[in-house]
Amino acid sequence: MSSIEVKANQSENVFPYQCPPHREEIDLLEILATLFAARKQIVVIMFLFALAGLAASFLIPQKWTSQAIVTKSEKKQVIELTHSVTNMAALGVDVKVEVDSIYNTFLKMFDSQELRGEFLAQSPYVKALLDNKEVNKSELNRAITIVSGNFKSQNNSDPKNTDSAPYSSWTLSFTAPYANDAQQLLENYIQFIVAKVKKKVMEDLKNSIDLKISTEKSKLALERAYLENQHHIKVQRLVYSLQVANAAGIKKPVYSNGQSVKDDPDYSVALGADGLTEKLKIEKSINDVAELNAQLQNSEHLLTQLKAIHLGDVNFTPYTYQMQPSLPVKKDGPGKSLIIVLAALLGLLVASGTVLVRHAMGNRMEKEQLI
Repeated sequence: MSSIEVKANQSENVFPYQCPPHREEIDLLEILATLFAARKQIVVIMFLFALAGLAASFLIPQKWTSQAIVTKSEKKQVIELTHSVTNMAALGVDVKVEVDSIYNTFLKMFDSQELRGEFLAQSPYVKALLDNKEVNKSELNRAITIVSGNFKSQNNSDPKNTDSAPYSSWTLSFTAPYANDAQQLLENYIQFIVAKVKKKVMEDLKNSIDLKISTEKSKLALERAYLENQHHIKVQRLVYSLQVANAAGIKKPVYSNGQSVKDDPDYSVALGADGLTEKLKIEKSINDVAELNAQLQNSEHLLTQLKAIHLGDVNFTPYTYQMQPSLPVKKDGPGKSLIIVLAALLGLLVASGTVLVRHAMGNRMEKEQLI
């Protein structure tokens, strides 16, 4: 093989791979020119999408949210309850009614699904949603479940914020299709919960009083039984002492005539037969063992005072309004103008994409025809 042939073969293997084909660059001017040429079509499509957005803004269900901000009660709002609890505590009733516990009970009941269902079941709002017609129980429960989900409670305290307010507050809210309904239903539900809290607090107080009365009755019955047993034994001992004194011939008290007698530790005869007879007569005349027992009389007086407690209608409020249920002035979600703008932008994208795709397909078909 000659040297010339070797060099020729080496030169053929220098570039074993083919160079990639040249890629066409995107011509922005051509794209803009294409879009400008189809501007009328693009504007028409944008206008149609804007009209569709306007129609959708009317069809989308409206939502209005009423909000109320509450904090725990101040002293003046629970002053009547405090007086009642103080009077009960003076009689030994174990009651623990604090502002914080009442406030927490209110928030707990506000979030109760059972209480929401009870409130909505008798609310005209749910009946209005069902067109005031007779519905079965399942349909009513379904409507109540949907509406109850529109009640919200949120703690406004931010543990990460060191500059938070020196008090804690909660935001209570309700969302409805109409602003007036949202405000009215939130206010009515709050008052419904307040009534439930008052009822629970009063029941707890009455239960505490009943428990104290029952305890004092049991203690009084035991004390009376103890005293009656002691009285019976005392009378029996006097009978035996009198018999011993008569047998010993002691008529007068031994300390009145200068006699010295070693008294019997079981049956005392120091009073003599005459004294023992009189004492026995007095003891037998006692019909109520409480006549000569101050402790028993005090227990009976305490029981009488406990039975005389009448709570009545104690007025108090478990919270303080920082903001009463508001009348919404702005509906939830995007406004009509924003929906129309977004729809128009979507129309612009669709129209531009359609024009460019059509232009690209036309150019491709022309190239294929030329080939």
